[in-house]
Amino acid sequence: MEISRIGVVGLGTMGSGILEVVARNGYSVVGVDLTESGLERAKSRVQESMERGLSRGKLTEDDMANISGRISFTTELSDLADCDFVIEAINEDLGSKRQVFATLDQILPSHAILATNTSALSVTDISVSTSRPSRVLGMHFFNPATVQKFIEIVQTVTTDPEAVEISRNLAASLGKEPVVVSDRAGFIANALLFGYLNQAVAMYEQKYASREDIDSAMKLGCGLPMGPLALLDLIGLDTSLQILDTMYRQGRDRLHAPNALLKQMVAAGLLGRKSGRGFYTYESTNSPEVIADQRTPDASSSGGSTRFRSVGVIGSGTMATGIASVFATAGIPVTLVTRSAEKSQSAVAGLAKSWQKLVDKGKITPEKLEENLGNIQTIESVSSLNVDLVIEAIAEDFETKATVFRELDRVMPANVVFATTTSSLSVIELAAQTSRPEKFLGIHFFNPAAIMKLVEMVSTVVSDPLVVAECTDLIRSVGKVPVQCSDRAGFIVNALLFPYLNNAIAMATENYATLDDIDAAMKLGCGYPMGPFELLDVVGLDVSLAIITTLYLEFREPGFAPAPRLEHLVTAGFLGRKVGRGFRSIA
Repeated sequence: MEISRIGVVGLGTMGSGILEVVARNGYSVVGVDLTESGLERAKSRVQESMERGLSRGKLTEDDMANISGRISFTTELSDLADCDFVIEAINEDLGSKRQVFATLDQILPSHAILATNTSALSVTDISVSTSRPSRVLGMHFFNPATVQKFIEIVQTVTTDPEAVEISRNLAASLGKEPVVVSDRAGFIANALLFGYLNQAVAMYEQKYASREDIDSAMKLGCGLPMGPLALLDLIGLDTSLQILDTMYRQGRDRLHAPNALLKQMVAAGLLGRKSGRGFYTYESTNSPEVIADQRTPDASSSGGSTRFRSVGVIGSGTMATGIASVFATAGIPVTLVTRSAEKSQSAVAGLAKSWQKLVDKGKITPEKLEENLGNIQTIESVSSLNVDLVIEAIAEDFETKATVFRELDRVMPANVVFATTTSSLSVIELAAQTSRPEKFLGIHFFNPAAIMKLVEMVSTVVSDPLVVAECTDLIRSVGKVPVQCSDRAGFIVNALLFPYLNNAIAMATENYATLDDIDAAMKLGCGYPMGPFELLDVVGLDVSLAIITTLYLEFREPGFAPAPRLEHLVTAGFLGRKVGRGFRSIA
């Protein structure tokens, strides 16, 4: 079937974007909205979008004229009578969508295909409002439709394979990358995304971390384009609540049960950017500009000075040398404590090699390299360590770390502060191995420490707030972005990241989608730098299993139980990139 004319019903943000995408790719398109004011807003959105394209050199004046010439606007559904394909993009309300589809069914020719842009509702429930359920499917674009490449083509049990193939070809002709999935709430991307967003709301509701620290942690720690709370404000809290509620009612997964705070904010009219207030406060309705409010933290602390004049780092591995590099390049003397002279020599040689690469690239001078090396010394016993702060960065094994801290506590003066870089062990249990738990905290760097900006500052129930503040100033002074959290499994990043990864494994295990399709959904649909299976293979499946198991044992949340497929791969020795095989074989 040849498609020559396409209709788009509902010209809000998504509908306007879909309309523009269709017209940009050479199709004649009819845009329908119920009101003249809705049409005017849609015209303005399309015009502004094209003008941005013109200013960036992506469109010419002729392109704009041709695109505009392919678009017609109307408030009457009957004007779609000669369309071959219609995409519905009205608000997420099942009754409203069914009414639109029932009306379209009476208007459109028998060969026409009807597609809904729903992000969570049952396509099957929508299709049965027509006499042609075999010609109804989902075509889920991602916002902004003019930019995001990914489209989920959602087939029901009655959808004709020909309609699916036509829709797939149409999506490809629009410059998109389509993936075909079956009809279940959330499809791929939202089913994974909204569980993570819901957990972030719970974390904020529990006052575990501030909204700014939660968002900064996920942007800087995972490379995400937006933090979860800012993303919820962009999507709309009412839309997010509808999506979560729909997914929970269908799957009964507690991770999708809408958080109470989200419900309360929607009831209060705090809907995000669209209302000017959500988790953040905005300059005006629909503005992206965040303004200060009563919850905005005091930014007066500059981090320009610190009482710590020297730092000891326990370990000689990648993380330990990376942390040493951070302090040495900032002009703070560092003492690396290793297990042998050979380890010491290897660590210094590795640092020299990495700094030499920067010299070769013109990023630092040879003099700076020598200065950095001058800030590094090595010893093989803690008995001769003389520093103000000791950061442990050895293997993630409790007894090994505890032994180190007991020895440090025995030989170091009482005023020296201890810190652990653990990503999953209990900080307070390690602190209890010493006689100075009030001077003990977690300082969790991310790998590679020399590059990653984020550092999680982990306080225990007995940490001295002044010590935490002094360490935070130190971390800020060396160019990192510290975020505050308390001592519980996963801290911020891992507590939000690994349940999402575990859910992706479960989705693949159920054969709902392939590894490639799931990775594509999260990269192309949500802007993630890596898909979940790519990331799992990089992190290491054994490391991932250990973190997920720790989260499950701490929170006892059924949805955190490690996916059996992950356990089986680890048992088989398929640990990811480091051994050449994980979820995928790595060449």
